[in-house]
Amino acid sequence: MSAPRRIFFSTGEPSGELAALALAEAMRARDAGLRFSGIGADGMRAAGWDLYADHTGWASLGPLAAIPRIPKLLREMWKCARDLAAAPPDLVVLVDFGAFNVRLAKELRDKYRYVGPILYLFPPGAWLDDPGPARAVAARAFPLTGFAHQAAFYRSLHLPIAFFGHPLAPRIASRPERGAPPSDGGTLALLPGSRGDEIARLAPRLRAALALVRETRPRLRARVGAAGAAARRQVERAFRGVAEVEICDGLQAAIRDADAAWVASGTAVLETTLSNVPTIALYAITPLLAAHARRLMRRPYITLPNLILDREAIPELLQERASPPELAAAMERLLRAPETWYRAVDGLRDALGPTDALDRCASYALDVARTR
Repeated sequence: MSAPRRIFFSTGEPSGELAALALAEAMRARDAGLRFSGIGADGMRAAGWDLYADHTGWASLGPLAAIPRIPKLLREMWKCARDLAAAPPDLVVLVDFGAFNVRLAKELRDKYRYVGPILYLFPPGAWLDDPGPARAVAARAFPLTGFAHQAAFYRSLHLPIAFFGHPLAPRIASRPERGAPPSDGGTLALLPGSRGDEIARLAPRLRAALALVRETRPRLRARVGAAGAAARRQVERAFRGVAEVEICDGLQAAIRDADAAWVASGTAVLETTLSNVPTIALYAITPLLAAHARRLMRRPYITLPNLILDREAIPELLQERASPPELAAAMERLLRAPETWYRAVDGLRDALGPTDALDRCASYALDVARTR
């Protein structure tokens, strides 16, 4: 069989694009002749990919917020499926974003009778234990998860799934532990999310919480991370007029030298925790969406480190608890005694699997690409 040449990735938000870029880099290390294209944003552009479509603004907070986006996403999905069927790449890689990617897999297989290999990295519902999406993915793609729990769930249903560990964890460096900053200062990282509606809902809370912490820490500095140009403009508006606040491009720039961080629940929480930055997770959605989410969730936590460790290793301030006073009080406790947080997250990296996870995922993806 000839070696694969053309790889197409479909992502729906920055965290998925980051995973796609990491996997592609590891694949190219094995085959320098690979060419990549896909649905992404600034990261794929910067890497020199052929950008099929820009996913900026696609992701939303829950089904109600997604309703206005549905017609556009359906048009994009139908067009993408048609184009992929007309000129099949050597491999289609779907990354997370189940609302779009599961439909894309169904359209390719069920309508176009697409026979080319499809790999699904981070299939949906990792912590919901819902057999429906698991069976839908396994029937149409090669599932590849980064979480041992999801692998065990698929196998309990007698469904195929690959698991080699979390592919991004080995790429995130862990800095040495730090002691408490001076009682009147320190540096905080504020990460209000990557989606527009996340930033709109969380940034005002973080701005108010920062002001409360500064009442006792007047020399406190802050860095706010923005994921992309659109997010940066929104963050700049949200923090306009706040002294000693630096707007940074990306998570790593924001947490550099930070003593602690407030982070919107999602992949970013896993990254800051693995970076060994004391983290408080927060999230807030509408009461209607929150009630719906509570009916779906089968676990008492929503943040990835807590789900992986099966305990509340990092503080989660959700909904009503994500108020400026509670955020400020939790941050003050963290700044005074960061050693408690370090002990709580011990074991997370080991729980995410071996250090060669990304290399093994890349080898597996190339093997799938040769499956015809």
